[in-house]
Amino acid sequence: MSGLCRAAISVAAMLAALVPSARAQRPAVEAASARAPGARVAATVLRAVDSLFADYAAPGAPGASVVVIRRGRVVFTRGYGLADLEARTPAAPRTDYRLASLTKQFTAMAVMILAKQGRLSYDDPVSRHLPSLPAHARDVTIRNLLNHTGGLWDYENFVPDSQTYQVKDRDVLALIQRADSLYFRPGSAYRYSNTGYALLALVVEAASGVPFARFLETRIFRPLGMSGSVAFEEGVSTVPNRAYGHSRDSTGWRRTDQSNTSAVLGDGGVYTSVEDMVKWSRALDGHRLVSAATQRLAWTDVMLADGGRSGYGFGWYVSRTGDRFEVWHTGETRGFRNAIFKLPDAGLTVVVLTNRNDSPPIAIARRLAEYFLR
Repeated sequence: MSGLCRAAISVAAMLAALVPSARAQRPAVEAASARAPGARVAATVLRAVDSLFADYAAPGAPGASVVVIRRGRVVFTRGYGLADLEARTPAAPRTDYRLASLTKQFTAMAVMILAKQGRLSYDDPVSRHLPSLPAHARDVTIRNLLNHTGGLWDYENFVPDSQTYQVKDRDVLALIQRADSLYFRPGSAYRYSNTGYALLALVVEAASGVPFARFLETRIFRPLGMSGSVAFEEGVSTVPNRAYGHSRDSTGWRRTDQSNTSAVLGDGGVYTSVEDMVKWSRALDGHRLVSAATQRLAWTDVMLADGGRSGYGFGWYVSRTGDRFEVWHTGETRGFRNAIFKLPDAGLTVVVLTNRNDSPPIAIARRLAEYFLR
């Protein structure tokens, strides 16, 4: 993961580390209102931010959407480049991107909502809700899945690159039947697991009696007014303002929007926009879905058997820079790279969503946080 940026680093040094030498193109801009929140930001900061996104704003390039939220108020939002190269659709704050692993915070929230209702417990064995779980995984708990300490094998290991049909969450349960052991004893170590979050989607279905995509829609997206957000199912749902993923090779940019694991919902299947992520961030900070105590649980990492910390809570990485508390996540999938970075104590959130296969923009998100903390 990228190193943390310190506030004492100058703007010039930060740009030198991240920005190509070519002069930045003028970005496409969409304000959240007739008078853009960015209009109140110092011109020097705006120029610095635009420079960070110079490559995304290049003519004919897949782009990015960005938002900065300070204590619930949008202080900066813009779109750069194109959401769809074929249709020449510009990226905007309302553009919907495939979140990849940023989805995990929504999956974790679904579990927390059900725990609040008493429909499940974090320390339930997963097999209580998924009886066909392999025998070697009978001691894995829901808490282990949430914080990546379950030791389950990666389902992707059992999906050949040549496979043309898409894996779904239910298939993950069948795929891990091919393993005969765990990577380690549950709770003893940390290993990032897409398998765990696919199984959590199935746990949500079993505990609620509602399909996972519908649960997110009715219990999270609709109550928060996230009208552009969806756990996307081909032939079932649509993405209203869809960005398409792209990869860069020796010939330029080409569309690479789906892979054979893109239909797995629990680990990465949500599409949303930075516009909707404002509503999500406000809900987290205002404890609209779960209590402050439950949210603290999601933002607390766990002690491992060797005495070290896992660095992961429930759907969030957890870290500190000096005495500054940070929660964050990246998302990587075919043609998309995303990041969310929150400083809960400062009331600051940065979200950067992109439809290209470059490095995840967590370093950019951290630099934006430094600009808007000043």
